[in-house]
Amino acid sequence: MLCFIDETREYLAGKLRKGKTMSGEEAAAFIEQIKSYLPGCVEKVLLRADGEFLSWKSVQACIAAGFQFIIANKGCNPPFDPNAWYRPWKRKDIEYNSCTYKPIGWGLECRFVAMRIAKEQKQASNQAVQCELFEEQRYTYRIFCTDLPGKAHHVIAEYDKRADVENLIGEAKREGLDAIPSGKFKNNYAFFQIVMLAYNIWRYMKIMAQMSTKSSTSQAKGFEGVMTNTIRIARLRLLFIAAKVVKDSNRDKVKYSIHDARTPPMMKFLKFLDAVRSKPRPWANDITRSQHFALQLS
Repeated sequence: MLCFIDETREYLAGKLRKGKTMSGEEAAAFIEQIKSYLPGCVEKVLLRADGEFLSWKSVQACIAAGFQFIIANKGCNPPFDPNAWYRPWKRKDIEYNSCTYKPIGWGLECRFVAMRIAKEQKQASNQAVQCELFEEQRYTYRIFCTDLPGKAHHVIAEYDKRADVENLIGEAKREGLDAIPSGKFKNNYAFFQIVMLAYNIWRYMKIMAQMSTKSSTSQAKGFEGVMTNTIRIARLRLLFIAAKVVKDSNRDKVKYSIHDARTPPMMKFLKFLDAVRSKPRPWANDITRSQHFALQLS
């Protein structure tokens, strides 16, 4: 179970699970603990989650925490009005709908939004098309449970921003999540948290590299690969900067080559880190931090 912050792409919370279907209680407990990890400047949270998180307990946890939410549907069958389907774009064969519905066992009615896409009718050149018996068989449906207002296609477009979470999961896997170092679950759990800590450290390096070069575009060129590439490529670009370790006056020093075009932005970056590190609790006084967070759960 992983939770990423959309705005900064950093890892916020996570849990290593055994290979069992996630229960509603487990999903709700995970959502409840998220609020304690958020910085105090955050006033509004939008939670986007896949179908594994859909249950009344999860929805209840979102409401109790004050989170807005869009959760993919898994198992619910909302009764959409057949006459309420609408098409916002005439050239696209996609229709949208919404309704309020109280699934069995839920404490209150919730809003469900849906989109449907007509299936392609495949046929041989000498054969007639066989029509589907029921209307539902003619479409592919995507349904979501949400508390967001507005048109259904706007809500689903907001959920589709979650697609980037697969890239973040891929980066985390390449950092080491795919490795299973032990046959003991607790050992693997500790390894999981260490990997995600390393993931965040490099994510912060990329964010601070971008911040350190904002004021000087002439020196930013050598650091473009660090700011824009994946974590693995960014790390290699930093490690491949020509340098050597020397000992001088009983101190270990790292000397960078003046002939390497990446040295000036690297030195500027290190000075930026020293300036930030010298401030007490710099994150507590950062008024530029976003007050709205979108969280991606998977």
